[in-house]
Amino acid sequence: MRNGGARRAVVAAAALGSLLAAMTTLSACEGARHSAGAGGKGAPTGPAATADPTRDPGPDPTRVPDVGDHWQRRIPTDSHQVVAVYGDGKDSPDSTVVLYIRRGSGHGATWDRIRSWPAHNGKKGWTTDHREGDNRSPVGVFTLSDAGGVLKNPGSRLPYTRSAGFAAPRWWGKAYWHDFDYVIAIDYNRVKGTPPNDPTRPEGEGKGGGIWLHMDHGSGTSACVSLSESAMEYLLRTLDPDRHPVVVMGDRADLKSSH
Repeated sequence: MRNGGARRAVVAAAALGSLLAAMTTLSACEGARHSAGAGGKGAPTGPAATADPTRDPGPDPTRVPDVGDHWQRRIPTDSHQVVAVYGDGKDSPDSTVVLYIRRGSGHGATWDRIRSWPAHNGKKGWTTDHREGDNRSPVGVFTLSDAGGVLKNPGSRLPYTRSAGFAAPRWWGKAYWHDFDYVIAIDYNRVKGTPPNDPTRPEGEGKGGGIWLHMDHGSGTSACVSLSESAMEYLLRTLDPDRHPVVVMGDRADLKSSH
């Protein structure tokens, strides 16, 4: 009995020791949580946390993302819709189109990303000095004023001209026949307020023209930007002349340029 009582005393002491150890561990975890900034009665005090000056604060919501000062300044102050075309590279035909809508007004207005789509641009990429036949898309900021196509108006807010005259020549490959079922004119070397297929070139034929957003055929274009049919329908129904839409387009390196 005496030995049994001793053993019970040893077991009880061991159990009490384990309990005290567990309580000590719990206290340490809570202390760590408090010292990390949870606060509370009895929390350790120390110097206030300071911001890390090397930390990237993230994108500025008052600017169109990945667009440098040079092009940012060219976005009209009254524009509330931007179609951004981010080219994969200077000589690449691949790009991504993102629609942004500006919310609010003044310095506090922010650009919200609404939708994005894969796209194609000029088969030889991009240029800041576009010329007729160079197979490169022009880098820049251009207004979007007029639309049209072979198909009936899907509900475009932009003035829409339906005409068989938009149809791609049948001597082109069959993959290209539906390119111009829907088009939105990019206001590069053209007269705003006219159908997209108006041939007038105010800056001369050498500067090229007839540059549109149009339906995609799966590869690079002559200079236009091409998207899926569903993307074109969405843009036609969304771009609003009262919100002064523009396209900001170019390869990513040029778009980020600050001068």
